[in-house]
Amino acid sequence: MELTLSSPAEIASTLCTRLRTERLAQGMTQAEVAARAGVAVNTVSNLEAGRSTAFENVVRVAVVLGRRDELVALFQPRLESLHDIARYEGSAKRQRARRKAGDA
Repeated sequence: MELTLSSPAEIASTLCTRLRTERLAQGMTQAEVAARAGVAVNTVSNLEAGRSTAFENVVRVAVVLGRRDELVALFQPRLESLHDIARYEGSAKRQRARRKAGDA
């Protein structure tokens, strides 16, 4: 499934299905993943069902399933020009984004 034109709910559903498929492909039970990730079995079940859980739990389960590199790459900056690099380095010093005109 292409994720670029999906709604957030559709993306979440697709990722939950992929999570379950990946676990099963590796021949692991929810209990095994939970034990290795240091989370409760309910947490793994909730992740696969698309129910809310802490983001740290998503990271823990992804690491157990060997998907650490995809997480690390998730929010890498897009640096395609010198301007992008300068903007990125400058934004690292700021603590908040600027308000846009009309936001009050």
